[in-house]
Amino acid sequence: MVWLLTPQALAQDVSITALFKPDSAHPHLNKFTNTTPPSGYCKSHAQQCEGDDLFSLQVPIQFQSRSPILANHASERRGAMLKVPAQWRDLAVIHETTGDPQMVRIRIAGIGSRAVTDDVKELVGGAEDYRIAHNLLWGSSWVYAPSPCQYTGSGFYSTNFYEFFWKAPMAQACSKQAKYDVPWLRFDYLDFAYELETPDPLKMASGLYSGSLTYTIGPNGDFDFGDVMLPSSPVLTMNFNLDVQHTLKVDVPPGGEKIQLVPAGGWQSWLQAGRKPVRLFRDQTFNISASSRFKMFLQCSITDGRVCYLADRNMMLTAPLKVSVSLPGGLTDNAGRPVQRQELLTEGGAVTFQPGHYVDRQPGTLHFELEKPDHLFLPGAPKQYFGSVTVVWDSEV
Repeated sequence: MVWLLTPQALAQDVSITALFKPDSAHPHLNKFTNTTPPSGYCKSHAQQCEGDDLFSLQVPIQFQSRSPILANHASERRGAMLKVPAQWRDLAVIHETTGDPQMVRIRIAGIGSRAVTDDVKELVGGAEDYRIAHNLLWGSSWVYAPSPCQYTGSGFYSTNFYEFFWKAPMAQACSKQAKYDVPWLRFDYLDFAYELETPDPLKMASGLYSGSLTYTIGPNGDFDFGDVMLPSSPVLTMNFNLDVQHTLKVDVPPGGEKIQLVPAGGWQSWLQAGRKPVRLFRDQTFNISASSRFKMFLQCSITDGRVCYLADRNMMLTAPLKVSVSLPGGLTDNAGRPVQRQELLTEGGAVTFQPGHYVDRQPGTLHFELEKPDHLFLPGAPKQYFGSVTVVWDSEV
């Protein structure tokens, strides 16, 4: 049998996709969901893969023996040998617009195929049934993996083939020795399972991240099936695409856009006894949903470039307005501290906050305050003071 490689067969790509989108039903589940359509073993035997957090892909890479496999061959490389890159490997995925790199880890955790040859009863000189004939030809069933590979629980055979799949806990060869001469052997496809470790999505910006990792295939390559079995492709490239869809939403109750500053206990002490207020303030609640870093700052109609001011209509008197924010649990400052009355300034003094988990519609408070407003109550001072302040929650950090 002659095995030819064509230019079209010299490269094989697969795509692995993952998505992070906050789930209000599981706010503490801060991890990507593997959205790669499954194929191969974990598609047909999903329950056996779910417990080990495995995913599988099947690619049309075939392996064909370039010479007969002799009975009781001394070297494992002269028979049916499978070795996969079971060690963890790192690769960078890059944000499509910012160029921000994040690290992904992957390991090949299982391997399988369909081993095809001549009618196995004929190869062993007769047997009671084909299951026994397969076992006689290779010394044991293809279901039971040779060490260090591990049994997965399933296999399927016919007159001239056996479908199998083994777990691969380490990057060492798993080999079967032929007990009878095998004139030719073919693996019809490459079926592999993988484990994937993705970055912390809460530390990533929204958008698409992509990267690739290439494995070599063939004798002494990353996927090494010995010296007899030659692949139809010398490389396998895995293309990774991670989609991050963050949430940042702020809801202010109706009427919350109009803030009136009042003294503690109201205006009665001033109106009835002439006692000047020590401070004028107002707290405004809001609900926030956040799954990524964000910054906050102020935009003011009257400002010194750093803080906001209130003024009378004629701009005769002004007073600095202190604006601060308290955020719900799960949101911290850059030092990991809870956010209580963190002062907000204009954009040059923007403050950044970080979620430890997805925060879903939790209450926060904006604090508005005029400290020591004595000069606003002097004889002849204006009676009303105005100013507009825009509080900005910005996810573009």
